[in-house]
Amino acid sequence: MGLAYTIDSPIRVAHYGISSVISIIDDELMEKMNSFYSKKFNFPYKEISKKTQDYRAKRITSYLNLVDTIVKEKFLKFKKELAESKLALESFIATLPNKSYIKEGLSNLMNEGSVRKDDIENFLEANLKAGDIDVNIMTKVDKDNFDKSGQLPIEFNDAHASLRGFVKSNLNSSVVLSAGMNPRLYSYFENFKDFFPDRNNRLKKKIVLKVSDYRSATIQGKFLAKKGLWVSEYRIESGLNCGGHAFATDGFLLGPILEEFKSKKAELIQDTQNVLAKGLLQKGLAVPEKPLDLKITVQGGVGTADEHEFLLENYQVDSVGWGSPFLLVPEATSVDKKTRALLANAIEKDLYLSNISPLGIPFNTIKGTTNEYHRQKRIDNNKAGSSCPKKYLALSKELGAKGICTASKKYQDIKLQELEAKRFEVSRSKYENAKAKITEKACLCVGLANASFLENDIKIKGQEQGVVICPGPNMAYFHNEVSLSKMIQHIYGNGSVLSPIYRPNMFVKELKMYVDYLKDEIETISEEVTTKQIKKWEAFKSNLFNGIAYYQDLFLTYPSPESATIQKDLLVFKEELIAVTVPVMKEI
Repeated sequence: MGLAYTIDSPIRVAHYGISSVISIIDDELMEKMNSFYSKKFNFPYKEISKKTQDYRAKRITSYLNLVDTIVKEKFLKFKKELAESKLALESFIATLPNKSYIKEGLSNLMNEGSVRKDDIENFLEANLKAGDIDVNIMTKVDKDNFDKSGQLPIEFNDAHASLRGFVKSNLNSSVVLSAGMNPRLYSYFENFKDFFPDRNNRLKKKIVLKVSDYRSATIQGKFLAKKGLWVSEYRIESGLNCGGHAFATDGFLLGPILEEFKSKKAELIQDTQNVLAKGLLQKGLAVPEKPLDLKITVQGGVGTADEHEFLLENYQVDSVGWGSPFLLVPEATSVDKKTRALLANAIEKDLYLSNISPLGIPFNTIKGTTNEYHRQKRIDNNKAGSSCPKKYLALSKELGAKGICTASKKYQDIKLQELEAKRFEVSRSKYENAKAKITEKACLCVGLANASFLENDIKIKGQEQGVVICPGPNMAYFHNEVSLSKMIQHIYGNGSVLSPIYRPNMFVKELKMYVDYLKDEIETISEEVTTKQIKKWEAFKSNLFNGIAYYQDLFLTYPSPESATIQKDLLVFKEELIAVTVPVMKEI
């Protein structure tokens, strides 16, 4: 969800029992939000300047503690409101899942006739808890930092400092690690006792890994287990049918991936527990008699109550995550009005997998953002590139040890000069393509944070960057700003907020994206094709065929009103895949 879009979501929704995740990469954004919410809720605020020792971690700790305090206060007030107001209680019951024991219990109390306030209070106290305030660290955003005397120790790297800020906060929640394994960062977890089980085998702070397949989960899980660290949740995300950065698999589709997790969950738990036991013994720590709790969850492209329920029942996952549709819920996410209107009006062709990220990783976004406008305006005026005020993505060491961001004006000026020197050595089309690849990179650090400033009327300083937003393709089927209660009712099948247009099944949508991804990779290859690349494409194509066969069998076994349409769509994309020609090596 970017940097800003859920920066204050716990303040907005946690008191209702809804969990959310705050990105803790941008300490400047958190510092400004700390000031904003301290004033709004009448808490004292003391600025933490960049001159403060370890300012980055301290800013993160301070903001997370403020969020925690606000959520606890709002939760107490909400429980009191439910106990005192029949209307508020009825509205809350209407948003709960139909199978919820809390819904059943409250409904039973309401049906008893005269509802006693004490009974409601006692029930809520025993059964209702605030949503978790989890945090996210994108592991690749771990820039080395420097001061006047040179490079700072590793613990002052961006992601390392973010982790330290979370650990020192009052939260008892999880850190969600995304973007793959960072061995240095993972090893840093060993420094904090909160991630090791206590005498009661409880974890004060938990580790969640966002993964795209089973193999990645086992590798990362065992790496951490060797250090005595337990992964409490594997959060499986679609490789392409998601928001933000997209980490495509080698053609492995979400359904088969979930099937593997389902069939091997017990094996995963036991194997990891065996490794964990050795890691804890080496540290002289007690080994839990039985494995700690482990959840398997899934997210990416879910859009209907039927899909939500199917994932829970067929794959036996512990929960299902929703992201992009909540960008149209003002009560839940921080989005400026102009960008929210852009999202509401988006259709399929407006949402695309771009190359705008300085990380060099495909990035889901939408056409027509204000960032796109300002970026193109600078390009047209021969002033391409960002002033790069935050430098979180200054990770390229191509021009020096301190790192530089490929979206920065400094980097793009150098690359454009190099290209200009070769202008007459290449065709005009190759020149223009190379120029576009240099200048298309966007300043995500600023663009992904600006929405919160605009929504909350916080002054934005520096170069005008506009807003970058990163919805998943699923956004094309949600066309109206909606209330939180309506969105929740949609999720649980008690209403619908979908637009009256054709929306393919989530598995079919992902399959289409993978077929398009393969075709695009083959068509846009610029270097000479290698045997290794050909083998990769052939394996990718084979894995997609296997995935199609899996879905064909799956929807014969589990018929539904849309099964016939799904089978028809699967055949269409199978034919498309058959038509994809993988290049062959030319004989010498």
